[in-house]
Amino acid sequence: MNKLLALTLLAMSYAHHANADTLLQTADQEGDFKTFLQAVKRAGLESTLNDKGPITLFAPNDAAFAKLPKAKFKALMANPTELKKVLSYHIYPGKITQADVSAGKVKSLEGADLMLSVTDGVKVDNVKVVGDEINADNGVIHIMSAVLIPKG
Repeated sequence: MNKLLALTLLAMSYAHHANADTLLQTADQEGDFKTFLQAVKRAGLESTLNDKGPITLFAPNDAAFAKLPKAKFKALMANPTELKKVLSYHIYPGKITQADVSAGKVKSLEGADLMLSVTDGVKVDNVKVVGDEINADNGVIHIMSAVLIPKG
């Protein structure tokens, strides 16, 4: 009986790793990132978020996208090049968990620095991170309360 249990647990463990959830799949399963996922597809960044990582994704939820002025949102969605620049600014090519966050700059995938702060909660460019981090097999998602716009 113990051998059967051990083999079953081993098979379950293997099956979990065989069906690894990437950042893209995890965001899709969460359900509060519909606008973000639509933007990722339009910008052609699916392969980036499915990459092996580790990747830290500062993902604006649907409420964050709703805060953008409608004209700004429509202009972004109509311009895949600009959209890719904005979304790449939300990606850090490395893993930063909430426990690991320290004040300072990190370079986004877009190339510009993201300013992290830990005073009064975790913030990225003075935008508050909300809720708990969401772990995926290739990185971590931090939920942003607003869309980050690179300067310049």
